[in-house]
Amino acid sequence: QVQLEESGGGPVQAGGSLRLSCLESGLSTSSYRRAWFRQTPGKEREWVAATNKYGIPTEYAASVKGRFTMSRDNAENIVYLEMNALKPEDTAIYYCAAADGAEYSGFDALRTYNYWGQGTQVTVTS
Repeated sequence: QVQLEESGGGPVQAGGSLRLSCLESGLSTSSYRRAWFRQTPGKEREWVAATNKYGIPTEYAASVKGRFTMSRDNAENIVYLEMNALKPEDTAIYYCAAADGAEYSGFDALRTYNYWGQGTQVTVTS
């Protein structure tokens, strides 16, 4: 059974940093794409970052490029999202996702990913 569990969210002041973690179980490390998405109330879930099954390269949305870094610890089965220089507009629920390759609609497409965590709230205050 595949499970993804995010942690590390919380309140932070603008300009601050947070590191989100996504603990994985039931996935083969080298067989899945990984990604981070985020969602705010009333809006569609938005792609943030993604990596292919080999872990390189990592793609980032323009809104977070240069501030966020996605990485993987294959030994611990954890995917991270390091977020720096946070802005109030980064406030959202952040979700990690994994794709087994059954369907590919782009690394930034929701439908590419068939496994999702429950989300962790990030709130950036000005």
